[in-house]
Amino acid sequence: MAVCPGPADHRLLGPPCSPRAHVFLPLLFFLWTLLSCGLRGAAQGPGEWTPWGSWSRCSSSCGRGVSVRSRRCVRLPGEEPCWGDSHEYRLCQLLDCPLGTMPFRDLQCALYNGHPVLGTQNTYRWVPFHGAPNLCDLNCLAEGHAFYHSFGRVLDGTPCTPGAQGLCVAGRCLSAGCDGLLGSGTLEDRCGLCGGANDSCLFVQRVFRDAGAFAGYWNVTLIPAGARHIRVAQRSRNHLALVARDGRYVLNGDGALSPPGTYEAAGTRVTYTRGAGPEETLQAAGPTSQELLLQVLLREPNPGVHFEFWLPRESYGPFQARAQALGWPLRQPQPREVEPPRAETVVAPEASPARVASLAPDTCGPCPDSRGRAHRLLHYCGSDFVFQARVLGRHRQAQETRYEVRVLLIYKNRTPLRSREYVWAPGPCPCPPLAPRREYLLAARRLVSPDGTQDRLLLPHAGYARPWSPAEDSRVRLAARRCPA
Repeated sequence: MAVCPGPADHRLLGPPCSPRAHVFLPLLFFLWTLLSCGLRGAAQGPGEWTPWGSWSRCSSSCGRGVSVRSRRCVRLPGEEPCWGDSHEYRLCQLLDCPLGTMPFRDLQCALYNGHPVLGTQNTYRWVPFHGAPNLCDLNCLAEGHAFYHSFGRVLDGTPCTPGAQGLCVAGRCLSAGCDGLLGSGTLEDRCGLCGGANDSCLFVQRVFRDAGAFAGYWNVTLIPAGARHIRVAQRSRNHLALVARDGRYVLNGDGALSPPGTYEAAGTRVTYTRGAGPEETLQAAGPTSQELLLQVLLREPNPGVHFEFWLPRESYGPFQARAQALGWPLRQPQPREVEPPRAETVVAPEASPARVASLAPDTCGPCPDSRGRAHRLLHYCGSDFVFQARVLGRHRQAQETRYEVRVLLIYKNRTPLRSREYVWAPGPCPCPPLAPRREYLLAARRLVSPDGTQDRLLLPHAGYARPWSPAEDSRVRLAARRCPA
């Protein structure tokens, strides 16, 4: 109950209490208590985790083991349990165990040697039994007898099976992700980044068909330092060859064939396969520590050498410059260099302006409506390339329209883009049409012909081609975050 101040306290606490205060103050306290209890009872959502504790010592004194750390869930009455795990396990790798050291599972079985089990006074010597269903139970076989017994779970850090990578944790067989955490499932992306999204490197892919008719070694491509996930394949009586930086052949040099197998080169292992048929392959995980030169030893006309690898973004520019200087373009040659100028072709903006011949509007019908967020999201997520480009020229060619564009800003690319590209649109009346000298946001797909002779950027009919603006830039960046993984 509230207590009113006496007369001596009026100067400090304000005017004297009226008789109403004796009723009002207890009522106010009761309402505050009721409201506070009601809010607590209506608490929703999960509780909150305390910070992670420190990692424990490794479960093993040598070889591989497990370290654990934990946290605690703090929640009010009515709140749900915290989301996530209260314990986290990571792999700890110590020095190899000395020769003759008893394996961890063997040691756990041996602890029961000479002790009565199964409700009798009989004693046995126990060794691990690996034929039981649960790999993380301590299943031990009685030596000299045809039965085994399960003594419960093995200790954390016990290998699931001899020689396997998985370790038993809390009765489950878990493997470590690239982050070292058991059961995380985190993998390296193609760039070698743990848990990455393949956005710190670029994909190089091509079919080499430029060799001449005479026999001998022909240069196919340079494989730069830092390349990962290298794959080369060809199907013919010709043979792949690989040359190290010092000029020595790694395989198939000096006209002599090397046996299939694994070879050490540039800091990685190269697996060379050649079967009874005409197919040959080279594969290497990388990353390469130095350049390698890929060649083909011609014995018959070259049907094509397929090669691909991933490069760090900072390595792509120097590689492209060297490859083009050596006459090995990264995309199949396009007709820009050999085609005579046409009246319809628009020159680059820095050249003298000329009157541009355009497609006659009266010969083309209206395009379907392609506006809206759903349309933008569909084409952004389903395309191979999204980029800002300035249209330099336009040309009708048979039943296609070819745009020459300058790439200004790249939002998405599955394979590298050059500063100038051709973008092809189906039909002489493409939808939507692109006007020369204007800038657009384009979503294009990569189209490679079955024989590998054409490698194009295709702008689908009724696809995504919007005049570029700051607002359109914001919309396309928002679409990038909403694509399904």
